[in-house]
Amino acid sequence: MRAGGGALTATIVSVIGNPRPASRTHALARTLASELAGVLGGGPPLDVDLAALGPAVLDPADDRANAAIDDVLAGDLLVIASPTYKATYSGLLKAFLDRLDTGALAGAAAVPILLGGAPNHQLAIDVHFVPLLLELGAHVPARGLFVLEADVSQFDDTAKQWARAHAHALVDGAALADRATTDEIEGDAQRERQRAHP
Repeated sequence: MRAGGGALTATIVSVIGNPRPASRTHALARTLASELAGVLGGGPPLDVDLAALGPAVLDPADDRANAAIDDVLAGDLLVIASPTYKATYSGLLKAFLDRLDTGALAGAAAVPILLGGAPNHQLAIDVHFVPLLLELGAHVPARGLFVLEADVSQFDDTAKQWARAHAHALVDGAALADRATTDEIEGDAQRERQRAHP
């Protein structure tokens, strides 16, 4: 998180968990990330398209997959999108995120997006997706987006309105989470010093 002109700006990273390149899921993530960047300022969003990695997400020594993880860890605000598979996110996305340690995303805010064909799967955001991001330490201060396939053509307007309504809460939430993480680290260090020098 950086201060620019007295306001917080964020490094925005989109992660797309669709195994097909140039997918509708990819377009949704890029659209929302661009709208958030437009509201918050700062540089253009980074794009991590897991379709380009494919099976490499399962190889812990793969340089491209490790570089993608570094991009994610550098993000202050993560837009993480997946198609709905079996009422949850894709296996490709899960395999990629499994490369991260528990709590690795502490200090970052995340926005989950699911693309689905039927509204009965919309609870997957809260039941499956958000708990995964929380386990990784991300802050999820705003409810994620479940986008019906029938509504993809209208998503530009949806993303614009959503970004205007939630962008600053996301950045404020990430800043608070970042400060909380820093306080926790400093507290741990102080306790170690006290144990070493009672």
